[in-house]
Amino acid sequence: MVNDNQAVFTEAIEAALTKEDVVALGYRKKQVQTFGRLLSEPDYFDAAKASKQARGDEALWQLFFEKNQWIFGYGLSYFFVTGFDNKKLEQVVEGHDLLKHGKRADGLMKTRGIINSLCFVEIKTHLTKLLDSAPYRVGCWAPSKELSGAVAQVQGTVAAAMRSLYGMFRLNDEEGSPTGEEVFNFKPRAFIVVGSLNEFVHEHGVNNDQLRSFEMYRNSITGIDILTFDELHERSKFIIDAAPQRSASED
Repeated sequence: MVNDNQAVFTEAIEAALTKEDVVALGYRKKQVQTFGRLLSEPDYFDAAKASKQARGDEALWQLFFEKNQWIFGYGLSYFFVTGFDNKKLEQVVEGHDLLKHGKRADGLMKTRGIINSLCFVEIKTHLTKLLDSAPYRVGCWAPSKELSGAVAQVQGTVAAAMRSLYGMFRLNDEEGSPTGEEVFNFKPRAFIVVGSLNEFVHEHGVNNDQLRSFEMYRNSITGIDILTFDELHERSKFIIDAAPQRSASED
C-alpha cells in the first residue's frame, strides 16, 4: 500500500510537521553553524565575546551552552541529558537546594528516562591544551596542567555532591514550592568538554604519540568522560544534518 501511494504518504508526513517543528529545526541548524564558526574563526569568536560582554573564553562558551542545552543532550553520551526546569545550567552543588554556597558545576544536568539521575559537566575552552608542550619521555606525553586540573575539579565537585545530594531529592523553585522534579544521585555521570583534537594535527599529519597518549589518558579516568569541543560539534552536526538524510535514503 505504501509503495503504491508514496505521494499520499509523503504529503501526510509533511502535513504532520508543525510550524514549531520547522522553526526549532532551523534554529538548531543555525546554532550548529555558529558552534562551528566559534571553533574555527578566531575573529568571529572575539567579536562574539565582545558583543556578549563575556569575561573570558570560558564565559562565552558558558553563555552559548546555556542557550543551547540541547547540544549536550545529543552529544555527550548515549544517554539523553537535559537541564533542570527553570534553572540555569551553572549551579552550586553543596546543599540539597542547589543554592547554598559550595562547589560550582558549569553544567548541572539530569539524565532523561523513567528515573532521572544527576549529571555534571565541566566546560573549558576549545583552545585549552590537552597535553604538555614537551614530551615527558620519548613518545610519551603527559596531560596538560589545565586538563589534569579539570579532572581534579570535577572529582571534587562529584565528591561534594555525593556528600550533600546523595540519594533521592526533590527540587523547589525560588519561592520554596516543589517543582515536581525528582532526581537521584548515587554514582553521577560527569563530563569535561575541553580542547580540540586539532592540537595533534601538524603540517604533515597527526602526531601518533600525542594522540595515543591523550586517548590512553582519557580512557584511564573512571567516572568522567572527556570530550573535545570538535567531537561535540561533530556529534551535534550529525544529529541535525546527517541523520535525517540517512533516514530518507534508507526509506
